[in-house]
Amino acid sequence: MKKKLIVLTGAGISAESGIKTFRDSDGLWENHRIEDVATPEAWHRDPGLVLEFYNRRRAQLLAVKPNQGHIELAGLEKDFDVEIITQNVDDLHERAGSTSVTHLHGELLKVRSTFDENLVYPWNEDLDTGDLCEKGSQLRPHIVWFGEAVPMLEHAALLAERADIFMVVGTSLQVYPAAGLMQYAPKFIPYYYVDPNPRINWELQSKSNLHIIEEPATTGVAKVAALIRNC
Repeated sequence: MKKKLIVLTGAGISAESGIKTFRDSDGLWENHRIEDVATPEAWHRDPGLVLEFYNRRRAQLLAVKPNQGHIELAGLEKDFDVEIITQNVDDLHERAGSTSVTHLHGELLKVRSTFDENLVYPWNEDLDTGDLCEKGSQLRPHIVWFGEAVPMLEHAALLAERADIFMVVGTSLQVYPAAGLMQYAPKFIPYYYVDPNPRINWELQSKSNLHIIEEPATTGVAKVAALIRNC
């Protein structure tokens, strides 16, 4: 039986493919404050601005490709039972070949009804005012905005509990509740943290078998892959 490898990925791995993140040096997303484009209040205040913002992000996503970090993670499925839990809303893991990806914060290439959140549709073009669900309500980005519940968190916690190996890639471990998922995983399994600027939060501090690879995902994931394949 293959060992269960849980991988938590964050904005860093997507940034290596050219996707901008709001945690860049200026703390802005394409010159917008988070409060203006990524909260329920922003949607109610100015839905047009929110739609325009996500239209630009969607177009940007469609113009980039998975990087070597994504590809290495997909390749690990040959030897491990890999479950990726990502904080990212892009589809780069899937495009690289990963077959089991849990998106904690939603998916940019999907939209959903503002009337019934269970009505979710694939979407790879601009979303505009007047684009409606089958029940006649405005569609919105299928994104978990700041201040909203994280519906996939319980599922992710159950995955973490089953980990034989836990890898963290490209995240500052400062965004909760995602950053707290390690508390659900067994304490004494191997943990690998790949990031050029690692920041150890209290959940990782409590792990006795922690290995830090201070590199970007494009090189660091391959090093972890070699280590765990030789265990």
